[in-house]
Amino acid sequence: MIGRLVCAGVRPVLRGSSPSSSAMSRGLSADHRGNLLRNKTKSTICVEGNIASGKTSCLQYFSNTANLEVLTEPVAKWRNVHGHNPLALMYQDPSRWGLTLQTYVQLTMLDVHTRPTDAPAKMMERSIHSAKYIFVENLYRSGKMPEVDYVVLTEWFNWITKNIDLSVDLIVYLRTSPETCYQRLKMRCREEERVIPLEYLYAIHSLYEEWLIKQTSFSVPAQVLVSIVDVCFIDPITAS
Repeated sequence: MIGRLVCAGVRPVLRGSSPSSSAMSRGLSADHRGNLLRNKTKSTICVEGNIASGKTSCLQYFSNTANLEVLTEPVAKWRNVHGHNPLALMYQDPSRWGLTLQTYVQLTMLDVHTRPTDAPAKMMERSIHSAKYIFVENLYRSGKMPEVDYVVLTEWFNWITKNIDLSVDLIVYLRTSPETCYQRLKMRCREEERVIPLEYLYAIHSLYEEWLIKQTSFSVPAQVLVSIVDVCFIDPITAS
């Protein structure tokens, strides 16, 4: 059984009234508390949230958990593609480099989704879904991505999700205020993030709220467990 998520003493909020069809089709169910139960197939949990919302710290908490493989975002790849840094280039000039970065993000996230694992469950930092629904969408809505680039990325995304099993069993949304994220971002001092303004974090937050809370923008591939505090703890995961 996959343990219940507990966030700093505040009960998490489970979005949706029933287990996702994806989870059910893969032999998974949920109990009355929203605990995900693994029957025969492997489980995938995606931890979602704004930049500096606490995703990496949350995953690090599980890095030595038995029966669970933790997969962080492949940020190192985005910062160094044969000596090039498309992540930094995108932040510096999103209109020029947005398509370049997001094409590579889509590829590397696809690799994470499909990477074989011996563990009965894996926990990912973000997903190919948020790459498209949050970050590509933000570039397009803000006028920094031409429509033709947006359409090409959408065609690729639609083909991938139609032809490759990228099933997700649970989404954990770390719902953190943009102001808190901005303070953390400044404290961790990643070189590429020095140019990120607070307004950008507000835009990303708004897109996450539309997708995972209001559920009015794009399809949600699994039930959503919402953490409404900044520090996250999760019960150990044990095989059933």
